[in-house]
This record gives sequence, structure tokens and C-alpha cells, in this order.
Amino acid sequence: MARCAAALLLPLLLLLLAALARRAAAGCAARRLCCAGRDLGCLSAGWRPDGSHGPCYCDQACAHTLDCCHDYAQACPVISCVVSQWSVWSGCAEPCKTTYRVRRRHVVQEPRNGGEPCPPLEERAGCVEYWSQQGAECKQSLIPALITTGGFGKARKKRAAADGNERAGYCVEFQLMAITQGCLHSHRSYTHWMRYLREGHTVCVECQHPALDSSSLHCYGDGSGSKRNQLLHWQAVGNPQCRGTWKRIRQLDTCSCPSVHSFLFI
Repeated sequence: MARCAAALLLPLLLLLLAALARRAAAGCAARRLCCAGRDLGCLSAGWRPDGSHGPCYCDQACAHTLDCCHDYAQACPVISCVVSQWSVWSGCAEPCKTTYRVRRRHVVQEPRNGGEPCPPLEERAGCVEYWSQQGAECKQSLIPALITTGGFGKARKKRAAADGNERAGYCVEFQLMAITQGCLHSHRSYTHWMRYLREGHTVCVECQHPALDSSSLHCYGDGSGSKRNQLLHWQAVGNPQCRGTWKRIRQLDTCSCPSVHSFLFI
């Protein structure tokens, strides 16, 4: 009878010892450890997720080195960075110059425990402001023709013509004749469109407000009045090293080029 009782108590005793061993192996929660990066001092002792027993860690690196404590995932959950929506684009940094505009976002939740890092919090894009702080028009000083990606047109703030009536814009087709190597080295996100510029290709450049002059009804640099096959100069806004020459083909009411070959006069 005593042997039967002992036989029944032995499994219970083993389970109790295992439970005590786990409790003794404090893990991350009991020791209140949850460390950033790789921290050799963030050390506990006990079970690991793979069933092995011994020293274990509660730092972010343990997920890659596979030496985390058994409760690391619960005690130190992965939290990725969370950012806000983009702000509206700012105005141009300086009037009467080829410069940039800015939009920003802020961190709502910092990353923790190996979560995804925060993306860039600021973006810049090339732009030009045509009026000085005193209200004088200054675009005649902008040489040569300045262009940016056609995608900018959707976000560009419209400015009414001097008489209060906006006139319809137009489109000009050009054949690219020469392009500097600087266009291929445009690595920032807002200059990637310059990589699609290729010699010999036909591009469409739209003239719309506020680049459309209220008196001449033309965009500066559109080649109107130029001789046939005359080389005209252009420059990409956002990268002064990206520039070249083109020949005017024709003027149209609307653009018909693919989006990667559609641009705007600035």
C-alpha cells in the first residue's frame, strides 16, 4: 500500500519540482528585465523557448541569437514605430529662387524590443515662389526653364491670375537632346523622377497656374517664339546638377505622354 502511494506521489513531486525550477528560473518578467539593443548585463537564468536550460537574456538581440528567456516574447512584446500623417507642404523656403518646400510628421510611438525603426520624418521637394515678400513678380529672373515631376501638379497650390480669372493651361512636347549625368545620381525620394529622363525621348511639359503668366499666357521657358530645331535649356528643380537641352516639337491643349515622361513648368 505504501509503495502504491509513493508511486502516485512521485509524478506529482516531479511536476512540483519542475514548477519550482521554472519559478526559480526567474525569466524576464520576474526580474523585470527588458533591455534595448544587445546588453550582456540583461541576464537571467532558466528555460529558453527551445527547451534548453541555463543562462538566458532579455535584450533585443536575443531574438536573433536565440538565447532569450522563455517568457521574453510576453514580457517584452515587439512594438514597431508609429508615425503621424504628413503635414501639409510648407511654402518655398525663399522667394524668387529655386529652393525647396518641406513636409513633416512626428513619432507617435517609439519602437521597442526590436520593432521596426521609424521612417524619415521630413521630406523636401523642389519649388519656386514667383512673388517676393513685397508682392513683386520675380519669375523673369528664373533661367533656364525649370521643370518638376507631373505628380507635383496634384498637390500644387493654385494661384489665381491677376484679374481673378484662371485661364486654362496647355502642354508642350519636347525632344530631349542632352542630359547631364547628374540626373542619374538623384537618390533622394523627391528626385527619383529625374532618372526617367533619356536623350532622344519625347517628354510633355504642362504649363498651368501659377507658372502660367497672366499677361503673356505662357510659361517662362516654354520655347514659344524659338526657331525650329533651336536648342533650349532646362533644369530640374530639386537637383541643380540635372539639366540639359531640348527641342520644342509642338504645343497641345492637353498632355498625352506616359506619366514617367510628363512634367510641369515651375
